[in-house]
Amino acid sequence: MPVHLASLNDLDELTPLFAAYLAFYEVPRSLSEVRAFLAQRLDQSDSVLLLARDAAGEAQGFIQLYPIFNSLELQPSYLLNDLFVSSQARRQGVAEALMNAARAHAESTGACGLQLETAKTNLAGQALYEKLGYVRDQVFYTYWLSLKP
Repeated sequence: MPVHLASLNDLDELTPLFAAYLAFYEVPRSLSEVRAFLAQRLDQSDSVLLLARDAAGEAQGFIQLYPIFNSLELQPSYLLNDLFVSSQARRQGVAEALMNAARAHAESTGACGLQLETAKTNLAGQALYEKLGYVRDQVFYTYWLSLKP
């Protein structure tokens, strides 16, 4: 499963995948909004987007990493914020290939780790993450403050 760093040249295939990801989480957006968001991320290089393709070159899924810092380690790290595999490509190793590519990217850039969150109900994701060595936090809770009016 080939995985590569996405570029602006991948927007035509990345946009509908990202729109499907948002629809999955019940926050649908127009394709133009999604494309603008992704173009800005890629243009400003403020996230890392990795795109998986099948043997025929069709886009199958993506992962998005945001660079952050781990203050306790005094080192850079990544927030694995988004992972999505198209419905027709699930159960074929795409998510695992993307997760492994994210790890390789983080290691190659000197990051000390990868952080992610997942829904309590995402048992398949949890199984994959734990298979790949991710450890569920038993100490901290995650909180969110919405700043929307």
